[in-house]
Amino acid sequence: MGSGGREHALSWKLGTSPRCGSLFCAPANAGIALEPAVTAVPSLDVADNAAVVAWCKEQGIGLVVVGPEQPLVDGLADDLRAAGVRVFGPSAAAARLEGSKSFLKDLCAEYGIPTAAYQRFTDAAAAKKYAASLGAPLVVKADGLAAGKGVTVAFSVEEAHAAIDDALVARRFGDAGAEIVVEEFLEGEEASFFAIIDGETALPLASAQDHKAVGEGDTGPNTGGMGAYSPAPVVTREIQEQVMETIVRRTAAAMADRGSPFTGVLFAGLMIKDGVATLLEHNVRFGDPECEALMLRLESDLLELLLAASEGRLSEASAPRWSEDASMTVVLAAEGYPGDYKKNTEIRGIKRAEAAGASEATRRGSKAETPAKVFHAGTSESKKKSGDGGKEEEDVVLSSGGRVLAVTARAPRVADAQAAAYAAVDQIDWPEGFCRRDIGWRAVGK
Repeated sequence: MGSGGREHALSWKLGTSPRCGSLFCAPANAGIALEPAVTAVPSLDVADNAAVVAWCKEQGIGLVVVGPEQPLVDGLADDLRAAGVRVFGPSAAAARLEGSKSFLKDLCAEYGIPTAAYQRFTDAAAAKKYAASLGAPLVVKADGLAAGKGVTVAFSVEEAHAAIDDALVARRFGDAGAEIVVEEFLEGEEASFFAIIDGETALPLASAQDHKAVGEGDTGPNTGGMGAYSPAPVVTREIQEQVMETIVRRTAAAMADRGSPFTGVLFAGLMIKDGVATLLEHNVRFGDPECEALMLRLESDLLELLLAASEGRLSEASAPRWSEDASMTVVLAAEGYPGDYKKNTEIRGIKRAEAAGASEATRRGSKAETPAKVFHAGTSESKKKSGDGGKEEEDVVLSSGGRVLAVTARAPRVADAQAAAYAAVDQIDWPEGFCRRDIGWRAVGK
């Protein structure tokens, strides 16, 4: 379920499983629809739980994988399970880990999960008083889902006060900002860590690091992510063990203890300083664009892994196998993003880009069967007619979102994956698009 780069990567990887029979994606995008193993279902509304359940029952679906967070928060997994349809993804109660910042922070406090000091507020004056006591920098978060725009890192108390007013007085985020969390600012290096949980057992997946800022040098406004690479060198083996013990397993145990066992992918956003990881936030699905980088490195059968989790059998499953290679994703976005941007602009050269990325990755030592892949994040297909008697040309791809393509490559080192990814980027003909040219800067040379 879904239509972004994450769902393209998951569909592509699921389609490689020997156990995969019929594979559908709803509503999908142009790239997903072009995958030979996938049938796109653009007419199915993923926000209509009853329609999704009815369609899955009619088709005899054996496993549903829910990509984005909103359907999970809205209880899609609950409705599917109630109808006897196997699903990979948490219940609405467990999805509160992402759907409510207040819920997560209170859970951390109760179960000793390391996180920033905080308080919750519905009153602006009280929130401003606490913000002043913390001093700048500090962080103001809308409690609910706000399309990635509900978090403000304030570098002055005045900026924090303005963010508080935005949420609680101006109601900029609607009900999602009716309550806010004000918390201390944590210093260090950010990274993402993913684990898979079946309600009780938690298995580590892999680390990644994304780039939120729109501009090179991590400048400009934050976005949904302009690129990512995996693994993140800052997440050492020792830090991974600490994260699994003090964050992932404690979270899983806490949710089981609360009567809302978590099944799905737990995405821990971390701040790492002096060899210690602290939790910034949890997400209840694969990250995007991290997922694209992860799927190119994963050597295990993804379908078998998700099936085991959905059936509560992770304790019997083998640990996922990952390539020693690094992988990198560079996002191509529409000019103007994350502000206003044009849609329906034509994109050419995607196949040429994949060939160029694969050639460069192989030249640098990659032995992967698929060393480069262009995942679609915000695209639609259109037929274009030539001027020669109206003869129809082959399909062309049109942009339909802000983040449009996720160009991904895999090679022995981060610098190699970076070179291959940009070799692919340079073959894409899309004058209305742009990308950052410094993805992976923290890890190049490591």
